Amino acid sequence: MRAMILAAGRGERMRPLTDALPKPLLEVRGKPLIVHHLEALARAGVRDVVINLAWRGAQLRAALGDGRDGLRIAYSDEGETAWETGGGIHRALPLLGAAPFLVVNGDVWTNFDFAMLAADGRWSVEEGADAHLVLVPNPPQHLRGDFTLEEGRVGEDPAPGAVRYTYSGIGVYRPEFFAGCTPGRFPLLPLLRRAIGARRLHGQVYHGRWQDIGTPERLAAINAAVPVN
Repeated sequence: MRAMILAAGRGERMRPLTDALPKPLLEVRGKPLIVHHLEALARAGVRDVVINLAWRGAQLRAALGDGRDGLRIAYSDEGETAWETGGGIHRALPLLGAAPFLVVNGDVWTNFDFAMLAADGRWSVEEGADAHLVLVPNPPQHLRGDFTLEEGRVGEDPAPGAVRYTYSGIGVYRPEFFAGCTPGRFPLLPLLRRAIGARRLHGQVYHGRWQDIGTPERLAAINAAVPVN
C-alpha cells in the first residue's frame, strides 16, 4: 500500500512559526506532525510514502531521509511554490503506482486508524467510486462544512437543514480520479465536484479526535490536549 503526505504548503496563517520551518515539522507534544502520520501509516501496513515538497522542502528531506519505521520515502519536489493540492497529487502519480493510494494532509493531527480504509492489504475504494473521503464534524472555524453524506455517497446538498461535514484531508483515490488532468498548479475541489456530479465520490464520517493545525492558537490547543507519547 502506498500513501502520500501533502507537505508543500507555505503555512501563511502559521507565521511566524513557519517563516523558518515547514509546517509539517511543527511539533505536537515533542514530535513533528509529519512523524505522527508516518508512524500511523507504518502501523496500518504502509511501506511506501510519497511526500511533496516546496516551502523549506530541504528541511523535510534532512529530517526524514529516505525512510524510517519500515517505510521507504520518496519525494515529489514542486520547486519554490506549491502546485496546490490537485496539481501536487497529479504530479506525484508516477510515484504512487496504478493501485488506489491514500492521501493525508501534513498539517492535521488525528488519531484516525488508517487501517480502517484498507482490506486484504490494499486501500479500499468501493466499486463505482473513484475516491473515498473521510469527513469529520464541522470544527468551530468551519461551521458551514464542505459536503453532505447520504448512504455513503458524498454530495453538496444546498437544501436548508442538510447535514454537512468537513473534509478531514484524508482520502483514498484511484489514479483514474485524475483522468484528463494536465501538469500544473490546480486545486482539488473541482475534481471532487466532478466526481460528485458523476456519483463516483464515496465517504464516511469519523467522530474521533481530529484537528486542523491552521493557526498557532490551534497548535497550542492540541499540544495542551494530547498526552505525551
